[in-house]
Amino acid sequence: MGKAQPQGHEPLGEGVVFHVHGVTKVYQMGEVQVHALRGVDLDLYQGEFTVLLGASGSGKSTLLNILGGLDTPTDGHVFYGDQDLTTASERELTSYRRYHVGFVFQFYNLIPSLTARENVAVVTEIARNPMSPEEALQVVGLGDRLDHFPAQLSGGEQQRVAIARAIAKRPDVLLCDEPTGALDSKTGVVVLEALQRVNRELGTSTAVITHNAGIARMADRVIHLADGCISQVEINKVKIPPSELSW
Repeated sequence: MGKAQPQGHEPLGEGVVFHVHGVTKVYQMGEVQVHALRGVDLDLYQGEFTVLLGASGSGKSTLLNILGGLDTPTDGHVFYGDQDLTTASERELTSYRRYHVGFVFQFYNLIPSLTARENVAVVTEIARNPMSPEEALQVVGLGDRLDHFPAQLSGGEQQRVAIARAIAKRPDVLLCDEPTGALDSKTGVVVLEALQRVNRELGTSTAVITHNAGIARMADRVIHLADGCISQVEINKVKIPPSELSW
C-alpha cells in the first residue's frame, strides 16, 4: 500500500498502526443530519489489544468501519502506516481489506453448506501468505471440529470459526464488532480467550468494540466513546484474564 505521505503529514510514531486525526462522520437521514463521530483523534499501536467501549449510538461501530475501510469519514484523515485511507480509491481499499484486515462481527456469517475447514478456506484461497485452515482452526481451539458444519456447532464454536477465518490470511489488524454480543457469558469467555491467544501468539493488532464494560479489563488500553467523541482513555497496568472478568 506504500503511498507517499501527503504534504504536511508528520511521520507516524514508532509502532503506530493507525493514526486517526479529526475524523467526523455525518449521516443524512432525510432532512436530519446525524453526527456519528465528532472530531476523533486516536492512535492504535502494533500488537496492542484495544477495547472501544461505549453505549449504543456512541460512534464505536462507525469508527471501526472507517478503520476497516468499510466506510469513509465526512472529514478528517485515517492513516494506516503511510497510507491515507480517506483518499484511497475503491481498488486500494479493496486491496487493503483483503490483505491487511480481518473482521469479526456479532453474527458469524458462516456458509451453512460448508464445513468449518471449508469456511476458512474461502479466505485462504485468496490470501497472499495464508495459514492452512487446519492451523487457523487449531489456534482458536477447534482442531477437532474441522469437518463439522455450522449447524453442528454451538454459537461459541461458530464464532471461533469466524475468528479462524479472519486470522487465516495473517492480517496485520483484527477488528471485532461486538464479537460476544450474541453469546452467553460462559461462551463469551471462550471467544475472548481465542481473541487474546491470537493477539498474543500472532502479534495481531486487535480492536474490539463492546458496550460491556466488564470486557474492558482484559485490554491493554480502553477507549471510551460517548456521543461521537472520545471521552476517556485508560491504560490497564494489570490485565484480567477473560475467565476472571465480571460480566
